[in-house]
Amino acid sequence: MIPILSFGRTGHQSTRTIFGAAAFWETPQKDVDATMELVLQNGINHVDTAASYGQSERLLGDWIRRNGRPFFLATKTEERTKQAAYDSIRRSLERLHVDQVDMIQLHALHEEDEWQTAFGAGGVIEAVTQARAEGLTRFIGVTGHGVPVPEFHLRSLEQFDFDAVLLPYNHVMMQNPRYAKGFNKLSEVCRQKNVAMQTIKGITHSPWNNMEQTRTTWYRPLEEQADIDLAVHWILGNEQVFLNTAGDINILPRTLDAAHRFEKRPTEEQMNTLTERLKMEPLFV
Repeated sequence: MIPILSFGRTGHQSTRTIFGAAAFWETPQKDVDATMELVLQNGINHVDTAASYGQSERLLGDWIRRNGRPFFLATKTEERTKQAAYDSIRRSLERLHVDQVDMIQLHALHEEDEWQTAFGAGGVIEAVTQARAEGLTRFIGVTGHGVPVPEFHLRSLEQFDFDAVLLPYNHVMMQNPRYAKGFNKLSEVCRQKNVAMQTIKGITHSPWNNMEQTRTTWYRPLEEQADIDLAVHWILGNEQVFLNTAGDINILPRTLDAAHRFEKRPTEEQMNTLTERLKMEPLFV
């Protein structure tokens, strides 16, 4: 069984493996339907999408229109100003065929100029607070990528009482001293404030590095079940975090299989051996 954890202060008991619907970027609807059946069969009760994930909201929304919404539903807006973000949220609800989502997230907020706009007068913060007041969303989160993102999230939490954060997390990434220091500091702040910590890029092998792209992920993922097991079990070994699945429906069954069999965190020796054997590289430097 996939472990369950309170999703911060929201009151929702989320599966620690969250389905990342970026996998529905341009997926045929029949494959979306089959994937959602797999998601529910595995007990997943939390789905994460975004307005900028290609056709994801529309495809997921078609499934919701026909089947209802038996899960915690989160989406994102990349807009930084109030009106544009509010309009984006409204469009997301229409595409998803819902009157309310459980969480709206400020997507990829890790650039200084965009951060200043978001928190300034007429910024996206005003839009998401309005959306929450109107019942369009219940909770508000913030996401980001890259080495500086823990530092941006810490600043964001000083400015606004977010319910959740989302950022990269894997063993290779945590070998970067700056990133590890920021991530660990953010973890402590999230623990104190009861903020949910979602993690992405968990099964990253490396950038594609001019290789032929054989998966729908924008990074090269781990492929073999034993390797995915180690990566997934290492993440779940941190009892504070959630693992958002990678953006490829064909990798998903292996990730879910690994999550079901989680018992304990692999050792540093095991993870270092994996990194050396596969010549794994950090996605962000």
